[in-house]
Amino acid sequence: MRQLSAEGLLSLKPDAVIATSEAGPPVVLDQIRQAGVRVSLVAARHNWAEVQEKVKVVGRETGRSSEADKLLTQLDAQWSSVQAQVAKAQRKPRVLFVLSHSGSPQVAGKGTAANALIQYAGCVNVIDQFDGYKPLTAEAMASAAPEVIINTTQGIEALGGEAAFWKRPELVLTPAYAKKALVTLEASHLLGFGPRLPSAVQALHMRALQWVA
Repeated sequence: MRQLSAEGLLSLKPDAVIATSEAGPPVVLDQIRQAGVRVSLVAARHNWAEVQEKVKVVGRETGRSSEADKLLTQLDAQWSSVQAQVAKAQRKPRVLFVLSHSGSPQVAGKGTAANALIQYAGCVNVIDQFDGYKPLTAEAMASAAPEVIINTTQGIEALGGEAAFWKRPELVLTPAYAKKALVTLEASHLLGFGPRLPSAVQALHMRALQWVA
């Protein structure tokens, strides 16, 4: 959620708007504040502290701080358990995240939610030459040599399904292509950095390892 519409949000008559620092443009957030609506922004740090802060802010804004504290205790325990599981792995799969919701598919480099998730899941992002998302040539993708491709379920659907996805020429020369090694999760689960982050990390970790076993 980056490009917001003041008119659209205000039509919902909210008491408060909670978003990450990636939301914008700033002029829209100012318009929402000027309309008398509280705006709370959580820094998009792509780490566990961001998840904790989101839970606290939602609890505060909804008057349910006590419930938020209880949820945080449960989530912290889940997170510790998943991180311990990841730490035991003997293998770090080389993976590539492809964003393909619209237009030409792009791959995730450093400084992205996808990159953080990959690292938390005990994998190696084969793209470390740039920040953000960029298209990648077939030659560059072959050179990166990902063993597993990660995408969202929405992205695969937008490309016409898994069979259509693997027909893309950029993928043909990758090790992942030989096994059709693909891991998909729903977009907000995979990249939302919310309370479901522990389950997203665990799912990516286990599915990626299965492909390289």
